[in-house]
Amino acid sequence: MYIVTGATGFIGSAVVWQLNQAGITNIAACDTISTEDRPRALASYQYEKFFGKKELLEWLATETPKITGIVHMGASSSTTVTDEEFLKENNVEYTQKLFDYCRQHGGTFIYASSASVYGDGDLGFDDTDPTDKFVPMHAYGRSKKNFDVWAMAEDKTPENWFGLRFFNVFGPNEYYKADMLSVPYKALQQIQEKGSVKLFKSNHPDYKDGEQKRDFVYVKDITRWILELLQNPDSAKSGIYNMGYGTARTWKDLAYALFKSVDKEPNIEWIEIPDKLKDQYQNFTEAKMTKWFDEGLSEPQWPLEKSIEDYVKNYLLESDLYLGEDSK
Repeated sequence: MYIVTGATGFIGSAVVWQLNQAGITNIAACDTISTEDRPRALASYQYEKFFGKKELLEWLATETPKITGIVHMGASSSTTVTDEEFLKENNVEYTQKLFDYCRQHGGTFIYASSASVYGDGDLGFDDTDPTDKFVPMHAYGRSKKNFDVWAMAEDKTPENWFGLRFFNVFGPNEYYKADMLSVPYKALQQIQEKGSVKLFKSNHPDYKDGEQKRDFVYVKDITRWILELLQNPDSAKSGIYNMGYGTARTWKDLAYALFKSVDKEPNIEWIEIPDKLKDQYQNFTEAKMTKWFDEGLSEPQWPLEKSIEDYVKNYLLESDLYLGEDSK
């Protein structure tokens, strides 16, 4: 049995799809938001059980099922949440309970960390550096750092465990993220509605407008890597790994790829960064992927232009926006 938390959310539902693609259907899906409230999220996928968060923990405590792997994507991912106690319970303590289950009863444990642990990036993006040295810029990042630090300090751990520091993930199934929707999704809506895209002006002298950089990574690379770890958990040492493409690209690169995907000439409208974001804005992110590749794990397969074309033409411009049987 596999457990996927956050299963009616973005990466969680995509993980269920990826497991199904590999012929795996003995899945217990879990989320704080039910399938009734998000009926489309798992409608095309096969799984055996669905639990709320409390129900899942009760099931594990009373039934102690044999678990092959837990993929824990269930956490608050909003960078604007300021309730530290909520984030402690939801992003740290909940993750600790699932980590503890795998170390007591077996099973690979994979959880979502975040590149926000690295803060403004001045100290780099190296997953081999001690997590303690980094200074996240918001409460969400601090919650992810706190669990990473806790896990690395534990003497007894699951036999195989992996914390994945996601960079700028985008792609099919992200449609429930509200304000946290990816820029590719939001930008395409702008192109379709107004024929132009709004991008932030630079607020840093080292970067021209639109030349701020991000490490954009397609969700299909993320889920493929997660499957790789589940199927071959001994192929990599337990620990924390960056999950990005490994190459920073500019916002202009992204915008040009989007316009090309719908056969339109680029038309960019420059806007000021909102005051509430200025202190949290990262001008550069780039996953250092050396540790991942040194373990012999696979390289990404979806560069920016290829992933944008796939996302736009095979999902956003189609009647079915979700990963399905025909998705590759």
